[in-house]
Amino acid sequence: MTDARPAQGQIPDKPALEGLEQKWDAAWSAQGTYLFDRDRAVEVGRGGIYSVDTPPPTASGSLHIGHVFSYTHTDVKVRYERMRGKTVFYPMGWDDNGLPTERRVQNYYGVRCDPSLPYEPGFTPPYEGGDNKSSRAADQIPISRRNFIELCERLTVEDEKHFEALWRSLGLSVDWTQTYRTISDDTMRTSQLAFLRNVERGEAFQDLAPTLWDIDFRTAVAQAELEDRDQPAAYHRVAFHSTDGSGDVFIETTRPELLAACVALVAHPDDERYQPLFGTTVRTPLFDVEVPVLAHPLAQQDKGSGIAMICTFGDVTDIVWWRELQLPNRTILGQDGRVMAEAPDVIATDAAKAAYAEIAGKTVFSAKKRIVELLQESGEMEGDPKPFTHAVKFYEKGDRPLEIVSTRQWYIRNGARDEALRDKLIALGKSMSWHPDFMRVRFENWTNGLTGDWLVSRQRFFGVPIPVWYALDENGDRDYGRVLTPDLAALPIDPSTDVPPGYTEDQRGVPGGFDGENDIFDTWATSSLTPQLAGGWERDPELWNLVTPFDVRPQGQDIIRTWLFSTLLRSALEDDRAPWTDAAISGFIVDPDRKKMSKSKGNVVTPADILAQHGSDAVRYWAASSRLGTDAAFDPQNPTQIKIGRRLAIKVLNAAKFVLSFPVPEGAEVTHALDASMLATLHGVVREATKALEDYDHARALEVTESFFWTFCDDYLELVKERAYNQTDVGQASAALALRLAMSALLRLLAPVLAFAAEEAWSWFNEGSVHTAAWPVAPDEEWGDPAVLTAVSAALVGVRRAKTEAKASQKTPVARAVIAAPAATLEALKLAEGDLKAVGRIERIEYADADAVSVTDIQLATQEA
Repeated sequence: MTDARPAQGQIPDKPALEGLEQKWDAAWSAQGTYLFDRDRAVEVGRGGIYSVDTPPPTASGSLHIGHVFSYTHTDVKVRYERMRGKTVFYPMGWDDNGLPTERRVQNYYGVRCDPSLPYEPGFTPPYEGGDNKSSRAADQIPISRRNFIELCERLTVEDEKHFEALWRSLGLSVDWTQTYRTISDDTMRTSQLAFLRNVERGEAFQDLAPTLWDIDFRTAVAQAELEDRDQPAAYHRVAFHSTDGSGDVFIETTRPELLAACVALVAHPDDERYQPLFGTTVRTPLFDVEVPVLAHPLAQQDKGSGIAMICTFGDVTDIVWWRELQLPNRTILGQDGRVMAEAPDVIATDAAKAAYAEIAGKTVFSAKKRIVELLQESGEMEGDPKPFTHAVKFYEKGDRPLEIVSTRQWYIRNGARDEALRDKLIALGKSMSWHPDFMRVRFENWTNGLTGDWLVSRQRFFGVPIPVWYALDENGDRDYGRVLTPDLAALPIDPSTDVPPGYTEDQRGVPGGFDGENDIFDTWATSSLTPQLAGGWERDPELWNLVTPFDVRPQGQDIIRTWLFSTLLRSALEDDRAPWTDAAISGFIVDPDRKKMSKSKGNVVTPADILAQHGSDAVRYWAASSRLGTDAAFDPQNPTQIKIGRRLAIKVLNAAKFVLSFPVPEGAEVTHALDASMLATLHGVVREATKALEDYDHARALEVTESFFWTFCDDYLELVKERAYNQTDVGQASAALALRLAMSALLRLLAPVLAFAAEEAWSWFNEGSVHTAAWPVAPDEEWGDPAVLTAVSAALVGVRRAKTEAKASQKTPVARAVIAAPAATLEALKLAEGDLKAVGRIERIEYADADAVSVTDIQLATQEA
């Protein structure tokens, strides 16, 4: 440990936490405390740099307490690495694009996007600053895509300012000059360039295929964005008629409205009930379409009647059957969620066409109601519907169940149908260190369970445009076999306004000309490139080589399947490596009932008031007390852990002031056994806390440090304060120096968590910031025996207990005390007898042998008198 320095700053009469956030945030900004030192990074090279692939929060709405929880975990580790001498690259991004931003803009300004409308310069929205949450979409004013995007950009910039202010008040040691937005020109260039390279290598492709579709957002949804929600349903027992007239086959379906889209019946190959039917055909009720009866192992013998109808498409299993059994596509649902006006060609009879006309144009709900009525009228439904509840696929941000429609979309290969790629991703996952390690299993389970390639196109407006055009044939139809791509030097481009090489604007939309892609990238297709965006990929080669692969990806466990997987995939495809060496996965914040906090549940707590009420260090302490991967309960009405953190931060200030009141003489050395013992104990704490932080266990580092700090304050400080005050005591210099050395180390150990209190106390006797000071290091040769402090602390506890049991004040003098302990402990006690006598006001101590330390007899001086 380094020697203590003389006092540098003014120590307040009454140290307080209030105002420290503003004071030190301003100082850190002015002094550039957390700036990435590019010159030093070049000098030390990659091994001397610690780089963080920071999660870019969605810049729509507000941050919640869960953000504070997980981002504090990262900041504790970053502050530790900085103090260990690493040059830290700690950027911050803002995730601007995507559906949440569009929805917020619609509600905030009272507008909706209509791409067919022309741009209106100087457009003023009907609402400025109102949330307009109660308005219906039909009441919102339609505006052009460009006007809508301008409003998105305006609002996200304002949200980002609020987010940065909150992060600063929390004390995140981010370099605020290293920020990026997922919708800037640089971002669009990076995202488009990476995609075009995927296209060039055959990793990105387009296909007309069944697509999970949200009928409210009118966009495709990827597998990673799904969530199951329990919904009421009912089984309908419906008769299909054997073509050879041998009788009816009954199926039980929850989706009778899709009968017109039926392409086959399917049963398990081992089901003896239906084995005679395999290879035969039946005719559908109402629509009289001949369909085959087939076998497939995914059919469930114990579900319903054991035989199911395959429709295009009722659920994701229908897609598997359709693809593997090579069945026709008879989609009847449109992108608006209604039954299409035109019936499939196979519906040929007048009666069948009439039945279809009864549901054409209806919503799924209305079509189901009418089909059930028609089946009951025709006698082809047996009995009444049987209600039950089952899990239904929803878009995670949607309000209605997803439908499956056939659309042309862009995909990136993700290993779902490429065993070699899947194996590579699993291997890269194994090459990383996961904190905690069991989170790796979640990644592997997701990767092995993928059923389709990554759908990356979205039918939305605010995002990165997919940078392609299509040649038009002589009829003016898109020729999807002739995809036109831009010159890479021209990026970023918007195909809705830019022109492909070799064409002119007047050829847009005309036969023989071209048409621009209207879709944008899924938000994860951009966010999967956060290492590239922050690290200057193909923009700043020097920076890219300095910071990559990044040291850590910190994130929540719920987005392993989206953000972590997709980032690893893009890195594997582009660089054939993992984008980081470590992944740090935080747990969830749950409410007092152990339910995960989420906006949809209405139990989210916003952090601003909590920070203002209790102070940032207290909130940081609460967050840092939980290990990675562990869920933490939060009760805003009784935030016990936050109150404990505030008490600790206040005690740090008061203890530092007290310690600094003892002058350290010139040339002082640690000579007293108790002082050396305390420092030896502290050295053990330094070793354990250091190892814990190396292993991403910030909670353990805090636990051992805090435990020692209270021993230091409650026992050691009390034991030596008389000696430290007494200028004539031969041991005064030893005590004063030991106190100063210990406080210096403790402030540095606590600085990653109590960022503001530690900085304040440090400034009273040091130049520079505690956050750029050297992390404490224990010496190779120990200074003393930790057993001395342990023994004297135990004896002090016994003396205090004996006085309490005698109903005497702790200041009451003691004429005689008998302390019993093992022989070795007694020898340790005798080395600090003077300090024990002083703090206990004991005139004479006698010793006795025993198995454990205890005060077996005590005589109070007042009783003798």
